[in-house]
Amino acid sequence: MKYSLPGSEMVTLTGQIIDKLIRAGDGDATLLYLYILKTQGESSLEQAATALGRSSGGIAKSMELLSRLGLVRLDGNKDKKDNIRFDKLNEPGSTDGASRDAHSFDSEITDAQSQYKEPTVEDMRRELESGSVFSALIDETQRSLGKILSNDDLLRLFGIYDNLKMEPEVILQLITHCISESRGRSKGRMPNIRYIEKAAYTWEREGIRTLGAAEKYIKELSARRSARGKIKTALNIKDRELSETEGRYVDGWIALGFGADVVAVAYDKTVVKTGGLQWKYIDAIINNWHNRGFHTLSEIAEGDKMSAHDTPGTPSRAHGHKFGESDLEEVERMQRLLDKIKDEK
Repeated sequence: MKYSLPGSEMVTLTGQIIDKLIRAGDGDATLLYLYILKTQGESSLEQAATALGRSSGGIAKSMELLSRLGLVRLDGNKDKKDNIRFDKLNEPGSTDGASRDAHSFDSEITDAQSQYKEPTVEDMRRELESGSVFSALIDETQRSLGKILSNDDLLRLFGIYDNLKMEPEVILQLITHCISESRGRSKGRMPNIRYIEKAAYTWEREGIRTLGAAEKYIKELSARRSARGKIKTALNIKDRELSETEGRYVDGWIALGFGADVVAVAYDKTVVKTGGLQWKYIDAIINNWHNRGFHTLSEIAEGDKMSAHDTPGTPSRAHGHKFGESDLEEVERMQRLLDKIKDEK
């Protein structure tokens, strides 16, 4: 969205952007978006966290949501690691790939690690000699992973414990989650400590520091993965995972409140019109439905029935042209598809 701030610092939000923020239902993300407008996109995660009274992990999570919604894009400044700028607010209604570009947090995690001191053997030895729970954490970690940790593994585990200040039970929950994730992706293979370390910094970024927050995060992650899988099936994608770009499209549709059944209808319309899977075309259809307030099969069917009932010579509310025989055939075809999907559920 192109905008300028006059002396009164007044900003204007389009109805589409407001609708996206309302549908997302995240007050922190909305507050962050207003702050980004206020600062004209010239701020850092740390500055935003300070100004809004939020944790850096919470701000990063809100930023990720805004990025998935296509409202902002996080653009890192490579020269100054502590000055990650919010940049390039996307124009509302854009359906090209750029509008869904999400910043990869891999480099951000690396930067976060560099902010902490490098754990040393001497530090770890003192911790063990102090009689802290870290010794018990080592035992439980080795039991969970089914192996004796190397010196490097022990230092990485100590870095998670000491630098991130995670409670031992949260770390064990993290390890259990990583084991489940790794086994699911790698046909039973156990994760290594590097994998767990990366996940730990992700949790830190997300502000996950308690068992309750960890359980909520895992539950939300599982729900999102389930929704992704259903949409993947609806798009007839088999024997492969979604690419990063495809995943961003799918996550955006989920964030807008669309289920696999509705995406299946959009996919069918796309195949009929283009002859194949065209992500931008599907995205345009879904955004059109979203802008018209249609998010369920019944709402879409009802909306098309209302269009079909327009009298000849009357501009259709949905298409802006006279409703003809070809339109009626399209509505009838779509209704048959909706009925088929309902029968299969």
